[in-house]
Amino acid sequence: MNEAWYGPGLAFECSGCGDCCSGAPGAVWVNADEIAQLAQYLELTPRRFEHQYMRRLGLRNALHERASGDCVFFDPCERRCIVYPARPVQCRSYPFWDGLIEDKQSWARLRDGCKGAQRGQRVVAAVEIRRRAERLRSARGDTRK
Repeated sequence: MNEAWYGPGLAFECSGCGDCCSGAPGAVWVNADEIAQLAQYLELTPRRFEHQYMRRLGLRNALHERASGDCVFFDPCERRCIVYPARPVQCRSYPFWDGLIEDKQSWARLRDGCKGAQRGQRVVAAVEIRRRAERLRSARGDTRK
């Protein structure tokens, strides 16, 4: 990945719109630590949490999603995550995923659909962008650099 292009950092300030949690099918991957954290937050046993909120995709665990493509934890009326304090690393690291920060063109495509990308006064430093991307790779067991 060519990190030099975002050396000065990237403007991102979450607008709280909920668009990244709704409308498009996609997997929110969860590992054992995240399952335990979410179960505790919801006051469930991990086993009950798995039964109620998870699905198996290949060799990995993912959260259920509704037929609309919304995450199972997205409240469409409030347009908010109902487990926000315990949300998975994948959600915490958005939009600093490898595929979205790979190059200027990838980031430009994201900007077209994300109200918080390249907007607002907050500039996320390159070191923080790399930290979030690495944290997600680590949570997923991905050893790429």
